[in-house]
Amino acid sequence: MPVRSDIELANLTDVGCVRPENEDYYCYFEPESDEEFERKGRLLAVADGMGGHAGGQVASGLAVDALREVFLDGGTSDPRPLLVEAFGRAQQSILAASDARPELNGMGTTCTAAIVRGHQLDYGHIGDSRLYLVRAGQAHQLTEDHSLVNQLVKSGALAAEEAETHQERNVLTAALGMRSPQASADFSHSPVALEPHDLVILTSDGLHGLVSAEEIAAATYGQTPYEACRALVDLAKARGGPDNITIQILKILPDAHPATQIE
Repeated sequence: MPVRSDIELANLTDVGCVRPENEDYYCYFEPESDEEFERKGRLLAVADGMGGHAGGQVASGLAVDALREVFLDGGTSDPRPLLVEAFGRAQQSILAASDARPELNGMGTTCTAAIVRGHQLDYGHIGDSRLYLVRAGQAHQLTEDHSLVNQLVKSGALAAEEAETHQERNVLTAALGMRSPQASADFSHSPVALEPHDLVILTSDGLHGLVSAEEIAAATYGQTPYEACRALVDLAKARGGPDNITIQILKILPDAHPATQIE
């Protein structure tokens, strides 16, 4: 798909060093029509499927398909309600497929999606894929992991350093496909203003589980988005690459308007 010239974009997915199949799924989409593009902006998403056999691939694919369909055909151009609708449709689609095909029972997926419209960023998120904003060499994690260890860290029962190597660090408390009413997605309350040279980065945990936020920011310095994607995937694989690895990097080019600082 052609990408308009106000950004640089790169994405890369890799099966990693251990798993036989890639259950991650990602998309980038911007409308062909300039009028629709001005109204809706552009969509990025990363989903990390789970469920064994073909289930993870099916779940992550259904989630991204739902996001793309709602973004393209949704009745509103307001990013937040559009993302809420898209995540709801993704949940319905995954549960319906699981009910219709017993071999897919229990499948699910994380999902992190961002809409960049003009110089504003809105996002939706469930699970432990992540959205970062890198500004002036500093990485700001915008999403909060829906994971058991993150709950333990927030409650004070576990130190952040311990969480990085905890044996249950991959246990999720929320994902698309879970039937618990507590397993709900988070959405940005207000748009994040973007500045020239900002980097919007989406990753699956196959990357950020092995590569720190500081290392992600450092890898982007003086590199093109594709060079940074390649370097970061190679780093995760050099550290064992036990999971599928996916990353997308969108760079705001210098003709963008200035914005407010990140808290």
